[in-house]
Amino acid sequence: QVQLVESGGGLVQAGGSLRLSCAASGRTFSSFPMAWFRQAPGKEREFVSAISRSGISTYYARSVQGRFTISRDNDKNTVSLQLNSLKPEDTAVYYCAGRQGDSALYTGLKDWNYWGQGTQVTVSS
Repeated sequence: QVQLVESGGGLVQAGGSLRLSCAASGRTFSSFPMAWFRQAPGKEREFVSAISRSGISTYYARSVQGRFTISRDNDKNTVSLQLNSLKPEDTAVYYCAGRQGDSALYTGLKDWNYWGQGTQVTVSS
């Protein structure tokens, strides 16, 4: 079993930045591809970004490409998401996720096995 705990959310003005972190405990962190999803009020949870087990390969939703950066530190069992040039439409609860398997190239909720409790990001205009 893997436990995931997100932190770093908050209130920020449009154009600002935040850094989200996800701490993992339990089984071997480096064996899991990791991802971030988000869920805005009244909307379905959606894929934001994913990173391979080694950290070499990263993937982004088109809406965040060029503004968000995912990274991981396998020595510290953490995965982070740097959010830059934030927009009001980025407002959502952001969730960290992990999956059993080799590839991080999955954007569906059902493809990810482990979830954190989420952290709120609010971007004011």
